[in-house]
Amino acid sequence: MAISRSQLAKELEPGLNALFGLEYKRYENEAAEIFDQESSDRAFEEEVMLGGFAGAPVKNEGAAINYDTAQESFTARYTNETIALAFAITEEAVEDNLYDRVSARYTKALARSMANTKQVKGANILNNAFSANAADFGGDGVSLASTAHPTLTGGNFSNRSATDADLNETSLEQAVIDVAAFIDERGLKIALKPMKMIIPSALQFVADRLMNSSGRVGTADNDINVFNQSGYIPQGYSVNHYLTDTDAFFIKTDCPNGFKHFVRTPITTAMEGDFDTGNMRYKARERYSFGFSDPRCVYASQGS
Repeated sequence: MAISRSQLAKELEPGLNALFGLEYKRYENEAAEIFDQESSDRAFEEEVMLGGFAGAPVKNEGAAINYDTAQESFTARYTNETIALAFAITEEAVEDNLYDRVSARYTKALARSMANTKQVKGANILNNAFSANAADFGGDGVSLASTAHPTLTGGNFSNRSATDADLNETSLEQAVIDVAAFIDERGLKIALKPMKMIIPSALQFVADRLMNSSGRVGTADNDINVFNQSGYIPQGYSVNHYLTDTDAFFIKTDCPNGFKHFVRTPITTAMEGDFDTGNMRYKARERYSFGFSDPRCVYASQGS
C-alpha cells in the first residue's frame, strides 16, 4: 500500500513548525566488533571442522609404530538470507506536501530499518547462545555456549561457566582460566587467549570498573587490578546494545574461523515510478548470514 495524503495530512497544511521522529542517531555497526566479514558467491557457505591426531605414544624398542587417522568432525553451514523492505508514495502526496521532499525523509528511514535488522540478526547469535532450540545449534549439534561440546575423542569440552555467574572479578578470572584449558577435537590443549569482552549496555559500568581501575574493584586491598595492568583481555570490552540478556557476558577469543558474517549481496537501493498509478516506489535489498564455525571462539556466562 502506498503512503497517501491521508497519512501525511498535517504536511499538506500551512503552519507546521517541525517534523520529527525520523532524525534519531543510530548505533554504529556493533556487529563488526564480533564477526569477521567474508564475501559469499552462493546460496550457503559451509565450513568443516577437522580433527588432527591424538597425542603421540611411546614406541617400544623393536615394536611397530602406531598409526593414527585424521578425519572431518562437523560442518557449520551459513545460509544467506534475503533482507528487503520497500515503500511507495502516491503522486498526489509528493505534489501537495508543503514542507520537504517526502522521499528523502523516508529513504533515510528505510536505511535505518535495514541497518537495525542487520544488527539484530548479528546480536541474535549471542542472544541464542544458551538456547535449547535445535534451530540455534551450531555444526556440532549443541548451542554456541555449552558445557557439552562433543569432540572426536568421545569426550566433551565446555565454553561456558560451570555455574553461571554475574560479571565480577571472580567470574572474569575464571573465564580466563577456562579459556586456557580449551582442547581441540582430539583432546590436545590449544593456546587460545581471551581478546575482547562483549556485554549488554546494562553491564558497561561494571565492565569499566573491572577493566580500567588501577586497583582491585570493591576491596580495600592494595592489590593491582590484573585486567588493567596485565593485559589478560587486551582489547577491553565492547557494548552491544542489541543483546537482550542484561546480565549475560561473552569473551571473544583469538580462535580462527569463529564468528563469521558472510555478505552474498551488498545493500542496493532502487526507485521507480508506476505508469498506471503514478506512485513512486523505493526499495532496499541485501543478502547475508551471521553465524559461527568453531565454538571455541567464545566463552560465555548467562549470569546468575
